[in-house]
Amino acid sequence: MQVAFYAPLKPIDHPVPSGDRLIARMLCDALKSAGMEIDIASRLRSRVADGNILKQARLAELGTKLAGRLLRQYQSGFRPRPDIWFTYHLYYKAPDWVGPIVANALDIPYVVAEASFAPKRADGPWQQSHAAVETALRHADAVFSLNRADMECLQPICAPGSLHFLPPFTQVENWSVTSRRAINPDCVRLVTTAMMRNGDKLESYEILARSLGQLLRTGVDNWYLTVIGDGPARSDVETAFDTQMLTARHVSFSGLCVPEQTREILGNSDLFVWPAVNEAFGMALLEAQAAGLPVLAGDVGGVSGIVSEGVTGWLVPVGDEAAFTDRLVSCLTCDVTALRQTGDAGASKALQHHTVAAAANILGGTLRTLASEHGVGSSIGRDGL
Repeated sequence: MQVAFYAPLKPIDHPVPSGDRLIARMLCDALKSAGMEIDIASRLRSRVADGNILKQARLAELGTKLAGRLLRQYQSGFRPRPDIWFTYHLYYKAPDWVGPIVANALDIPYVVAEASFAPKRADGPWQQSHAAVETALRHADAVFSLNRADMECLQPICAPGSLHFLPPFTQVENWSVTSRRAINPDCVRLVTTAMMRNGDKLESYEILARSLGQLLRTGVDNWYLTVIGDGPARSDVETAFDTQMLTARHVSFSGLCVPEQTREILGNSDLFVWPAVNEAFGMALLEAQAAGLPVLAGDVGGVSGIVSEGVTGWLVPVGDEAAFTDRLVSCLTCDVTALRQTGDAGASKALQHHTVAAAANILGGTLRTLASEHGVGSSIGRDGL
């Protein structure tokens, strides 16, 4: 079955790494695992961060032209004609100006993964893009949400039966750690990983720094934090830790690491910590669990879909610095076997519910049903042959 894949916020081959790019790549892996052939239909980035009305209009016009070009390429055989159009990450700052036109013209299913809908954007500078998102969602044949919190706003505008929950997933086997060193209660190894950019990420780092500073001021110093990540706000992140008098004795910055390096650091750590301000769900949290680490995080968005409170980790009200600090103290002063048992439960949960194979089963079954209902891809069997 042929799938036209489009990520309007950031193409899957964009040079700058991010969680968004990672999830787009993981979705393509899951679709391929389900027997689908993937064609990257467009690399048009539709994001308008400042609400510029003229820029939105220009992107809408460009999207229409690109849709026309794609249709000509499908008709001529220059590109493989899709059986499904699949758009990843749809919201008011990054609408899909291409896919709905193509899907309607070809009479094929239009599918979205990871969408959010904010009615308050119906008026204001993003009005045009908001309207495009609403139109796309109302006509989508399937909308997959990796975040149950988003589903409440999506439910009223999605067609009955079109909204599906897709548990966040990763290549769990790539993060599995087969053997771990014993936890030293005199120095519990903490780890966090996130891009360093202004906004929510920086705020999370600042909360973490203040929390750790509070630990030192109250005499709780049996810990060492490794920070994995880099980005334009790195100097601000480092300043946040410096302000709390957190020196190399307690904190190190590893910078941007390749997955193999990250797994090695996770494998030598005891607890993953992240305040998770406005986190959609957090792929880093899932990777940490797959590596057998317990997770302490803010309870927001879809984080609870990954971290099971009291089972695979601990959740505190997002942005509640005191609650985060108190729970961290509990983790650092508890019986270390509890940390290891909680981490083992996280690894087990990842293997059961968050694999590419699990996602492929959900995506493949739904997409094949849609294609059959549309009378497309009828020659494609269950195994994609």
